[in-house]
Amino acid sequence: MMETQDINELCFPQLLNNSCRKPALLWSQAVILNIASFISVITVSLNLLIIISISHFRQLHTPTNILVLSLAVSDFLVGLLLMPLEIFRNTACWFLGDILCILYSFLIAQVVSASVGNIILISADRYVAICDPLHYPTRITLARAKCCVCLCWLWYAFYSIFYMKDELIQPGRGKSCVGECAFTINYVTVTVDLILNFIFPVTVIVVLYMRVFVVAASQARAMRSHVTAVTLQLSVNVKTKKSEMKAARTLGVVVFVYLMCYCPFYCYILVKINVPTSSSAPFLFFLFYFNSCLNPIIYALFYPWFRKAIKLIVSLQILQPGSCEANILYN
Repeated sequence: MMETQDINELCFPQLLNNSCRKPALLWSQAVILNIASFISVITVSLNLLIIISISHFRQLHTPTNILVLSLAVSDFLVGLLLMPLEIFRNTACWFLGDILCILYSFLIAQVVSASVGNIILISADRYVAICDPLHYPTRITLARAKCCVCLCWLWYAFYSIFYMKDELIQPGRGKSCVGECAFTINYVTVTVDLILNFIFPVTVIVVLYMRVFVVAASQARAMRSHVTAVTLQLSVNVKTKKSEMKAARTLGVVVFVYLMCYCPFYCYILVKINVPTSSSAPFLFFLFYFNSCLNPIIYALFYPWFRKAIKLIVSLQILQPGSCEANILYN
């Protein structure tokens, strides 16, 4: 009777000792996975709205919005593919084989890295727009923005191949039994990934946004110095003060959210490289992915046009002829 019970707990009973046991989740892990399922739906919904909005309305076909669209696509794939596959990997036996396990790990490296790359591109775009506004229309064109997006995705595709080179050479090398999708990464690869996907992006984002904040503050002081009328002075003071606070708030939100989602994962992975085998892995992975749910809120929901676009999409007005020419940038 005991032997029969043990066999029923195996993913592949016919393999006996070579088979993994069916996952047994702790209560805390089950709660995390249930929350992750809800976050996955929200991530897909928000980023899909951004994709439809920018793709449909011609007024939104700007270099900045092309970068936001690329970010939304990568975050959409996180919610549509990576989160559900991670939930499946932690709640059921992996019966999809080693090839699909490698494909899943490749998607993790490709999609998440592309999301980080898009954030860097958006930071650079805003830096040029604020610090060199006169040359912005000639330096940042629609064609160049599309080219940068294509190069970003292509670069991270090659990077992902490097990241997964050990698994590609020997599929399934990281798993301890049949019915498991696990991947191990050597210390050199982890160190390179830490530098390219965490330290370098954080440094670039902080430096660019700090520069943007300094320039915005100096421009505000210059405006105040040229105002002579008291009434106008008070009005400009209020507006410029709000501008300074908005720049500081944007900087703080971007850096804080990025660090909140990525820092725990990379700190832990340095201490214990084989993260997927740890009981803390589900929480770390979904905190890692949660950034894709917050990105559309930071980069799109703050735009007034997005709220107007949502109304047109939800009310199905985008199905009407000529709706792509709708004026959604101005009231």
